[in-house]
Amino acid sequence: MPTIIADGLTKNYQVYRKQQGLKGSLKGIFKREYETKEAVKDISFLVEEGELLGFIGPNGAGKTTTLKMLSGLLHPSAGKTRVLGFDPWQRDHAFLKQISLVMGQKNQLWWDLPAIESFRLAKDIYGITDQKYKKTLNNLVDMLGLEDKLDIQVRKLSLGERMKAELIAALLHRPKILFLDEPTIGLDVIVQRSVRKFIKDYNSEFSGSILLTSHYMVDVQELCKRVIIINEGEILFDGLLADVVKKFGHGKEIQVTLTKNVTTKQLKSFPGFTKKSGLTASFQVESDLSTSLATRLLTNLPVSDITINDPSVDDVIRSVFEKTDKV
Repeated sequence: MPTIIADGLTKNYQVYRKQQGLKGSLKGIFKREYETKEAVKDISFLVEEGELLGFIGPNGAGKTTTLKMLSGLLHPSAGKTRVLGFDPWQRDHAFLKQISLVMGQKNQLWWDLPAIESFRLAKDIYGITDQKYKKTLNNLVDMLGLEDKLDIQVRKLSLGERMKAELIAALLHRPKILFLDEPTIGLDVIVQRSVRKFIKDYNSEFSGSILLTSHYMVDVQELCKRVIIINEGEILFDGLLADVVKKFGHGKEIQVTLTKNVTTKQLKSFPGFTKKSGLTASFQVESDLSTSLATRLLTNLPVSDITINDPSVDDVIRSVFEKTDKV
């Protein structure tokens, strides 16, 4: 049975529309005009037990709004959602004890206290027994390598250390559902890798369902088999990450390494030329033209090496968003 069910989920906001100039400002004091902004538009999807789902889209796509509705922080304007059999908006205590929401740009730890104090508070809030608390805490601290940072004020921790502490605080009660909103934002590549490994290991060990949003495609590629692509509040794709390129990617990228320099003008005489960097040139063409172009390049240019690849997932998704924005 799915742990998360979203059926026609919709969220609208009333946004104040300010008129320009002094006259408009004065008019707004007495009569305000509002317009309806559709943050999420009639989306439906399921998340199975133990699944690690990537929820991706540009800024303002509706990702965070969806996570807030699923966790009960926002009430949907229309549609239904069930998480672990509960209506999130009811904020039932039994429901709250089984979920956790981590937002990369929001802090839940006490800023002026050591992280261990916030952990002890979480223990009392969730009614965790001493034995379970010690076992879970030791496990999480060991997985994240935070042993020597527990007694340091949160404000004195690095951004990466704070993010690790946030994850520990969110997972002490071993939630069955974990909502992760940009957990690696602002972190350096080393800490990002550490956090990704932790998420993967936690999901494997505890089999909790995880819904992950991230602007870093490497997060999604390393962690998620299935993704939902959302833009302007609507779902564009729901399926295997491996199928994204098949559905949205068009053509092949041909990259050649030259034995000597060739002018850009000469390279532009071949179809699909995109860029030149030193002795490397790139071309983008439809799949059925890739073989003939590769033959022409090998015949007419001083080529030492040539590769033909599908476009990267990152490039494909970026192009999807760009095309949608232009519609």
